[in-house]
Amino acid sequence: MRIMPPEAPLARPIQILDRPHQDCSAPGVAGRSATFWWRILTFVPALLITSGIVAMIADWFAMAGLYPLEIAIIVLIALTFFWIAFSLSTSAVGVGSLFLKQRRNPAQTSPASQKVALLMPVYNEAPADVFGNAAAMMLALAKERSLHAFTLFILSDTRGEAAAALEERAFFNLKARLPQGAQVYYRRRALNTDRKVGNLADWVENWGGGYDAMLVLDADSLMSGEAIVALTDALAGDPAAGLVQSFPTIFGARTVFARVQQFSNRIYGAPLAEGLSRWTDQEGNYWGHNAIIRTRAFASCAGLPRMRSRRGGDGDLILSHDFVEAGLLRRAGWAVRFLPRVQGSYEEVPATLIDYILRDRRWCQGNLQHLSLLSSRGFHIMSRFHMVSGAMGYLMSPAWFALLIIWALVGDGDQGNVVQYFSGYDPQVNWPTMSTGNSLVILAFMYAMLLSPKVLGAGMIHKAGLRLRDLGGVWQFMISLSLEIALSIAYAPVLMVQQTKSVVLYLIGRREAWTPQNRRGGHYPLPVMAKFHAIETVLGCGLLLGMSLGLVTLWLLPIALSLAAAIALSALSGADLSTRRWSARHMGTPEVMNAPPIIRRAMVERRRAARALEAANQIAAE
Repeated sequence: MRIMPPEAPLARPIQILDRPHQDCSAPGVAGRSATFWWRILTFVPALLITSGIVAMIADWFAMAGLYPLEIAIIVLIALTFFWIAFSLSTSAVGVGSLFLKQRRNPAQTSPASQKVALLMPVYNEAPADVFGNAAAMMLALAKERSLHAFTLFILSDTRGEAAAALEERAFFNLKARLPQGAQVYYRRRALNTDRKVGNLADWVENWGGGYDAMLVLDADSLMSGEAIVALTDALAGDPAAGLVQSFPTIFGARTVFARVQQFSNRIYGAPLAEGLSRWTDQEGNYWGHNAIIRTRAFASCAGLPRMRSRRGGDGDLILSHDFVEAGLLRRAGWAVRFLPRVQGSYEEVPATLIDYILRDRRWCQGNLQHLSLLSSRGFHIMSRFHMVSGAMGYLMSPAWFALLIIWALVGDGDQGNVVQYFSGYDPQVNWPTMSTGNSLVILAFMYAMLLSPKVLGAGMIHKAGLRLRDLGGVWQFMISLSLEIALSIAYAPVLMVQQTKSVVLYLIGRREAWTPQNRRGGHYPLPVMAKFHAIETVLGCGLLLGMSLGLVTLWLLPIALSLAAAIALSALSGADLSTRRWSARHMGTPEVMNAPPIIRRAMVERRRAARALEAANQIAAE
């Protein structure tokens, strides 16, 4: 089915990555001295902290001479601690930035009017939720006083005639719900070639010429009218900007695991996002949705090629396309900006641990692909850093896992250890003894580094525009904060093992299929959870057994308990907090306690759409 306006074709050349590219229509990006100093304040402390911990560990090992295993441990520590330190320094820079006034747009104060296409790609989603969100956004835009014109496109890749028929009914219900003259269109592709990349490319090539900008949404995206207009104003007011990314806030979380993500995003996210916006400046990143893009710049500069494949054929599709598209825009001379202070940008998250991990596997595959693109010509150094950072977000898990295994096998300097027990060989004849004092110092330092961004975020909620009453009051906020920290610590070892598994699967050539996300989540049967978490459970039980025999250090007990309880933690992740009065406020954010108008409107429109579809189905059945 296709209900679309007249075609307005736009050329979208495929980019060549082995030579630079400059867009002759790009105004160019002028460097700013302030950005240099923000980067110094972010990168130098992270490097100094990492150098300090590496020097301390190296000096400790060197007392008995350095051996290959010890050198490997030092390298692993350096790799993991830099990214932890970098997160902390970014948060610290963000804290300083929050005390400064918001930066003004560098161009004219009265931006020219823009024709903006709101693009919502969908793939076998719940129609009531997608079209309910769409109705809320269009109704909100109808109330905004703006020079810009907005048109909504639902771009469907849905498979199956029954699912497609539901979407079509939801679309006609949407058109009937909106004011007369509202521009809303729907197109379903016969073949979903190249997934979301191909879906957006099809629109750009056939209709992109009729619009100045495209605001790319996800199927679970929701944006207020003010946020959409603010992003459009920012793009229109900065002729050098090719893309402006907002900072999506999580909404709609009901389960334990979703609430952990929502609370973390809302409470700790502001300093991190603010720091990120400062040191990236005009070399920002793109997260694939809730961002506005200059259509002609995107078409002329960001046509994605396929990657070389060991399996031959036409090559592999670039999966995490957003990072690469941002890099291509910046390579061509367009600025990529991040505006975290634009309020009213929302997204949803997976409801359970298993749903999160399944989505994370696809993201892992896409982010590791980026390492193959680092040799491409013309990318700005910051664009390359974004790609490395995305990959390291997953490679850190195998590094931590390797350190865990080494620590478990060789113990803490005592005579008994796993290797000696099974082989008779003592690998630590020259291994320095890890005393209780040393262990406490190292563990305290590690936890301080990991928890500091959380502490900074919690201490800066007033600067982020959060009020304690919208978090349930002081005591409720402290309970929520404690719950989030405890649950994050509990889930971290499970996620470490699962991400390690994802990296290994990618390296041996296994690729994840493109399947619809289970956004609402649910309760998985015990056999499914047991099979899914078998590795963590066996590893955790093995560590506990080793401790009972005196072969594994007791300092690994918190990690061992989390891994052994992986099945129970997975079951807990899907528990619905909203069904009981005593738990409904736990890890609640303003989106739960005092939802803004756009979220309330979206919930109303979702219910309205669901009732309309149910009535239509009943009529069709009769």
